[in-house]
Amino acid sequence: MPICSASESSDSFNSKLWIVHGVVAGAAIAIAAGAGAYMGRFRKFRSRVVGIIPARFASSRFPGKPLVNILGKPMIQRTWERAKLATSLDHIVVATDDEKIADCCRGFGADVIMTSESCQNGTERCNEALQKLRKKYDVVVNIQGDEPLLDPEIIDGIVKALQATPDAVFSTAVTSLKPEDAYDPNRVKCVVDNRGYALYFSRGLIPYNKLGEVNPQFPYLLHLGIQSYDSKFLKIYPELSPTPLQLEEDLEQLKVLENGYKMKVIKVNHEAHGVDAPEDVEKIETLMRERNLA
Repeated sequence: MPICSASESSDSFNSKLWIVHGVVAGAAIAIAAGAGAYMGRFRKFRSRVVGIIPARFASSRFPGKPLVNILGKPMIQRTWERAKLATSLDHIVVATDDEKIADCCRGFGADVIMTSESCQNGTERCNEALQKLRKKYDVVVNIQGDEPLLDPEIIDGIVKALQATPDAVFSTAVTSLKPEDAYDPNRVKCVVDNRGYALYFSRGLIPYNKLGEVNPQFPYLLHLGIQSYDSKFLKIYPELSPTPLQLEEDLEQLKVLENGYKMKVIKVNHEAHGVDAPEDVEKIETLMRERNLA
């Protein structure tokens, strides 16, 4: 039963963040200019960061999901409180097309940007919200509103990765895939190259071996969904036509790759606990009690 609570308390839990392939060093990408001059510019590169939490009421599998009660607070508030613990964000807003969600968020102190119902995905909703913000930002972090146990260090990790990788327009996070999730289409898989750039995302198991079986020795990667964009690219994204792989997999990040843009990927040690369906709520509440986050 959706509720709206005005409580503003937030908690944190400890988790270790680690980045695969590392953050690209400034000296490695200083080409024409000297390293010293480059590092002077680097300090201001993509420095202004806004976190945007897209939220819509009309979910096909779980209508009203952002407002569902998670131990006495709406899930959107739980996510907002976790995001506020990130040190890299200069501002956080909720972007929604629904007045019930907007009223709820204003009630617990969040800034809200109203967006249109025509947005096809969270990326387009983030772009519309960005255009309506009064201040200009260099980096936009798309924060999934259905993961109330999000580690704020992951937000900081993908922001730093994008700031340190000028040839990428997009950054995101992955974690180890559990064998039992190998064939779950709701668990998006990812493969990366040896420099930490995304090669492909799929709802199917990738890579797929000749035996058609899960290889217990292979380090499969699970996409966590949280992502950050260069704000200039974000303005371009809605103008790009839908691409065949994007439409077939129903994964918005594939449009980025199909158009030849680079995406930086970090790997983190994180238990992915999203709320995809009503039955997931009880699992989340159990985990929160175990971690004293109630």
